[in-house]
Amino acid sequence: MPTRSIVSIPSAERLQTRRCKLMEDERPLGLASKQQRQRYVTKVGKCQVNLGNIQEKKRFLSDIFTTIVDLKYRWFLFVFMMCYIVTWVAFGTIYFLDAWMRGDIDHIGDPEWKACIENVDNFISALLFSVESQRTIGYGSRIVTANCAEGVILLMAQSIIGSMIDALMVGCMFVKISRPKKRAQTLIFSKNCVISHRDEKLCLMFRIGDLRESHMVDAKIRAKLIKSRQTKEGEFIPLEQSELNLGYDTGEDRLFLVEPQIICHVINQRSPFWDMSAESLRREQFEIIIILEGIVEATGMTCQARTSYTEDEILWGYRFEPCMWLEKGAFRVDYSRFELTFEVQTPAASAKEIQEMAELQRRGRDVNVPVPVPVPVPGLGWTPPPL
Repeated sequence: MPTRSIVSIPSAERLQTRRCKLMEDERPLGLASKQQRQRYVTKVGKCQVNLGNIQEKKRFLSDIFTTIVDLKYRWFLFVFMMCYIVTWVAFGTIYFLDAWMRGDIDHIGDPEWKACIENVDNFISALLFSVESQRTIGYGSRIVTANCAEGVILLMAQSIIGSMIDALMVGCMFVKISRPKKRAQTLIFSKNCVISHRDEKLCLMFRIGDLRESHMVDAKIRAKLIKSRQTKEGEFIPLEQSELNLGYDTGEDRLFLVEPQIICHVINQRSPFWDMSAESLRREQFEIIIILEGIVEATGMTCQARTSYTEDEILWGYRFEPCMWLEKGAFRVDYSRFELTFEVQTPAASAKEIQEMAELQRRGRDVNVPVPVPVPVPGLGWTPPPL
């Protein structure tokens, strides 16, 4: 029994309008402008997702180390300075109150009076004593005497707290400086994807490269297709993720990234692009997220580089030009040719249609099936001849 949709026509129109609003375009879905559509991931790898209305913000305090490291540098330096300034002022205030309550301030210059902290006669001198004690400067003019136990206890507490702050702040600073996030800036991706034949199979390809001579260890490549769709029950999924096979079964997704490499996704029956032709590609709205992961050789930390390709950044019927050749007993890479492509003869039909036509030719049948008419497509240069 066929499944009947439970969504009314007005509901379907609202879903369509919601999808257009998601893409930041108020026009009908088929006329949505590709230039105004919001990217999920930018070309430099930044995720365009803003988190709002988070109720349980106390969860961030449970992982205070990661929270501090993730701060921007201006806020990180602000927290760094405030941690020390607050403790200096807090203990300086306690030292001053202790001297005031014991009467040390009222007996300044009295040789018979036994003060708790010598030469602390106002708040500024108490603050200086706090800084000198925590930073172990020790100028010698202000010292804790054995006349009061609370002064010794306060000095011990400040020393322990100061050591804890030093360990936390130095650790955060070291991790933030040595984070492999900046390493991703020397991992580059081609600006465009290309679709052409490789080994008699229609493939989607892009190129990656590493600009540093220290190579990535255990580099792995993954690809995700982000596309909205509506289910048979009427549910609208705005950002559905599907995996693109880059050779996981054969181990081709694990790279020895010494020279620029062309990553290939074979368009077969399991590919989301199986029934997508050059003409239908222009009408689609999707985004391909590329994720390159590896271990930084110098630090041993995991680095991740990301980029994305939209449907208007895919060149149908093109191939990347070689950028490496043998020179003086070594392989030379010319990164000025990294983005260059050239046009090749590629059918404008989908991989599914190409396979169907190939099967008809092999079987020699005269079956009345819809065969793509060879219509010239701008930028493709060649379409399959009629059977």
